[in-house]
Amino acid sequence: MTATTTTSTTPIDLTDTAAPGVATGPNGYRQPDAAPQPDRARLDDFLARFAADQAAGMHLSTVVLGEQLGLWRALADGGAQTGVELAARTGYEPRLVLEWLRAQAVSGYCEHDEDTDRFRLTPEQRACLAEEGGPSFAAGGLTTVSAVHRRVEDVADAFRRRKAVPWEAHDPGLFSGVARAFRPAFETHLTSSWIPALTGIDERLRAGGRVADVACGFGTSSILLARAYPASTVAAFDQHALSIEAARRAAAEAGVADRVTFEVRDAAELPDAGYDLVCVLNALHEMGDPVGVCRRVRENLTEGGRLLLVEPVAGDRLADGHTPVGRSFLAASTMICLPSALSQGGDRHLGAQAPDADFAEVTRAAGFSSCRRVVETPLHRVLEVAP
Repeated sequence: MTATTTTSTTPIDLTDTAAPGVATGPNGYRQPDAAPQPDRARLDDFLARFAADQAAGMHLSTVVLGEQLGLWRALADGGAQTGVELAARTGYEPRLVLEWLRAQAVSGYCEHDEDTDRFRLTPEQRACLAEEGGPSFAAGGLTTVSAVHRRVEDVADAFRRRKAVPWEAHDPGLFSGVARAFRPAFETHLTSSWIPALTGIDERLRAGGRVADVACGFGTSSILLARAYPASTVAAFDQHALSIEAARRAAAEAGVADRVTFEVRDAAELPDAGYDLVCVLNALHEMGDPVGVCRRVRENLTEGGRLLLVEPVAGDRLADGHTPVGRSFLAASTMICLPSALSQGGDRHLGAQAPDADFAEVTRAAGFSSCRRVVETPLHRVLEVAP
């Protein structure tokens, strides 16, 4: 069957459906009469920012692609290469590899020599994109962005109060991406500066103590603690069964399974024990009952023990969040953290950019005497909570 199309020559009246008090401009765009007219220069500035954000959003998909295909590592290992040479090194389709390289070059993610048509990574680009395990590696965490986009409709339904979106409902790329995103910071800071900043805890753990790692995820922090403090034992908990399975495998591979255990357990159900240190890293802000969790921690601390809270860095005012870090964490809070907290019930939902005063209030309500910021990095703030 052949479809036919009829074209009307009668002009369409774009104003006939306008609501009262609404003016219709070119192309049928309708604007309330009372709406202020935009300043042209400021409008152009915002459109330029929007275009830059859109370009960055599109480009990140190619960064994730390069990480998953090993293109960043191959480009780093092979030095300056043409598209054909990188395709030969990786075995991929040459024309697609060339287009990928061009996309990286125009976004400043690699360098391009016009004379030789070769592409290469600078030492800085290599550190961020190709050196997994290094302190500046960033590419591994970008699957979180892809995972969030796959659940937009679910989060929209959470806004409409039609469904809950707990942590485990997200795309699996979120779980591994979060683990890889936080790993460089944990490896760089957890046992070298964060724990030593807590009163008497580093010495206690070196002598032999008990640690609870609550909401441990893939177990990166738990394994680091077991390695740094071989005389101590670490009990790690997470309510997400798949993360606990991954953590157990990682601990076995790291050779520390004899002194770190992993258990599927909700944070509010911390088992009765005496802990010298309880760690809640990048997690309290997405718990439905943070006061209840902290109260349970308080009940299980030894004399002189501490609660270590690590949270995304944030200021006291919303204006302090007008930074790339603030933008990223508030977006994540909207799409991941708060939907997860709301799915758990409770009546206190912090979000990923809650100020220090909110954490002080929560811990005080749980029976702690003090909550103070002791360390800050570009991404995190470290809070020492004392009984």
